[in-house]
Amino acid sequence: MGAAEPLRSVLWVKRQRCAVSLDPARALLRWWPSPGPGAGVPGAGACSVPMSEIITVEETDSHGKHYGSGKWQKMETPFAFTVHYVKRARCHRWKRAQVTFCGADEQLCHLWLQTLREQLEELTCRPKHLLVFINPFGGKGQGKRIYERKVAPLFTLAAISTEVIVTERANHARETLYEMNLDKYDGVVCVGGDGMFSEVLHGLIGGVQRSAGVDQNEPRAALVPSRLRIGVIPAGSTDCVCYSTVGTSDPETSALHIIVGDSLPVDVSSVHHNGELLRYSVSLLGYGFYGDIIKDSEKKRWMGLARYDFSGLKTFLSHHCYEGTVSFLPAQHTVGSPRDGKPCRAGCFVCRQSKQQLEEEQKRSLYGLESTEEMEEWKVVCGKFLAINAVNMSCACPRCPSGLSPAAHLGDGSSDLILVRKCSRFNFLRFLLRHTNPCDQFDFTFVEVYRIKRFQFVSKHLEDEDSNLGERGKKGLSQICSHPPSCCCAVSSSSWNCDGEVLSSSAIEVRVHCQLVRLFARGIEENLKQEPRGG
Repeated sequence: MGAAEPLRSVLWVKRQRCAVSLDPARALLRWWPSPGPGAGVPGAGACSVPMSEIITVEETDSHGKHYGSGKWQKMETPFAFTVHYVKRARCHRWKRAQVTFCGADEQLCHLWLQTLREQLEELTCRPKHLLVFINPFGGKGQGKRIYERKVAPLFTLAAISTEVIVTERANHARETLYEMNLDKYDGVVCVGGDGMFSEVLHGLIGGVQRSAGVDQNEPRAALVPSRLRIGVIPAGSTDCVCYSTVGTSDPETSALHIIVGDSLPVDVSSVHHNGELLRYSVSLLGYGFYGDIIKDSEKKRWMGLARYDFSGLKTFLSHHCYEGTVSFLPAQHTVGSPRDGKPCRAGCFVCRQSKQQLEEEQKRSLYGLESTEEMEEWKVVCGKFLAINAVNMSCACPRCPSGLSPAAHLGDGSSDLILVRKCSRFNFLRFLLRHTNPCDQFDFTFVEVYRIKRFQFVSKHLEDEDSNLGERGKKGLSQICSHPPSCCCAVSSSSWNCDGEVLSSSAIEVRVHCQLVRLFARGIEENLKQEPRGG
């Protein structure tokens, strides 16, 4: 029987006689109880595993010592093989499970072992050699322990070789990636929080642009994507990127997504000031409330994780608002909107369709068939704001399960721009509390949300100095200005919170680069009822 042909046999699982089938065309392994003669047909007790979610197959003890009593003692020479696979648990968690198949026919068991291994070899998307960075200081300082106990054994089981670097200082990973030859690796894994991920992101993007001769300081430069995927093992104080792309902050789940070779393209925003690249962002750019929190918390690192709660309360009570001007270019290519109630999920149609439309838009501009970005209509919003947030993903976390923008998409080439105008402290509290429940958090008169692909911001007291930032797109500008009555809030300059890092420059220019990097993830899966899994 050839490896590409369906395979069906009667084997034993524990002490139960089972029919086992492998259909290479469907790439599906199934087994079900078959007490009578022949294989029978699958019933209610049937279990299945896609080949894409099998971790490895190994030959196990021929004496079946895992089953010390029962039917195995009646067999003279039982042979066995074990299938290690992914099993879904609650709250989007994945667990490693295993099932052992036994039979008296050595050649039959060998055929199964060989056929399954050949099928796994055809899964070329799986990494074989990874570069791993571990932040031993982030979060509760458990990064190294988490990797060694929960991740490394899984990589070993899957026959993935690794080169591990334990970082010793800030930007260690970034500098290493920028200078290192990465040709022999299939991906880069970071063990830590969002800060560690940001380091790896900057190192990868920066290294690729340098090799390609792209000037990162040019805001309009077309950035070159990296061929390497990034794996995120959560072990930090905040794991927003992991939670928003996988649905949970669980190291084993993330490790299994890496092993099976999942790939998820995500958008990256470049942040410039006066023709100089400041940083890249994949999650949150926050001015005002979130900028003040991160700036204040940096002074209180001695408090540990409690510093975020303390700084958050302090910032809320301060109730500062900031005056400035936001100009933005709406994302006309996207097929969704921030308030359509359609979150980004695995196999997202919105991301696929938006990417295609953006590519068509760029082709038309290239051949002069339609107007370029400079001719598109920019919109301007000016006034006093408690918060200005731009998010490339939902920014969900355990405390805020829906995130700052529940319908934000990971790879649609746009960012959701959220403007929270000056309001009372009570109303701002109502807005913040909406993040913890399923209600529409943008359903307030003082909150505006736009889906954009570029934006610029200038604070009031810098408008004269940095007026060059607002020159582009001035023709045909559509202005949306508000002049609320004066209030008791202090009006001054804030800082930008860029994925947890402080940007001191308040005047910035931001551009979204569609699907610039890929992660070892598949997006959050819908909670659909599935066929039972064995184990």
